Amino acid sequence: MQMNEKTMVADTLAGINGELVRFAEMIPQTENKELKNVLKQFRSACEQSQEELFQIAREKSYYVPAAKATEEEVQHVRSLFTSSDL
Repeated sequence: MQMNEKTMVADTLAGINGELVRFAEMIPQTENKELKNVLKQFRSACEQSQEELFQIAREKSYYVPAAKATEEEVQHVRSLFTSSDL
């Protein structure tokens, strides 16, 4: 089976997103400041790559984002996180 460009972009984005999750887990768990800074640099580079690839995917219509949330939807979610019930 031959992979097409859209599949390769999607697979690469999924891999990058997985790496970002791993960095988010590792950074707060290390006490070594130097290691923490290196991990943050790697995360930053990874985020930049993800954003660049995401823009390419959008330009080629490989990814179509969901419709933007309405102001009412934003306010509803905001109220969920600011209510005293949490």
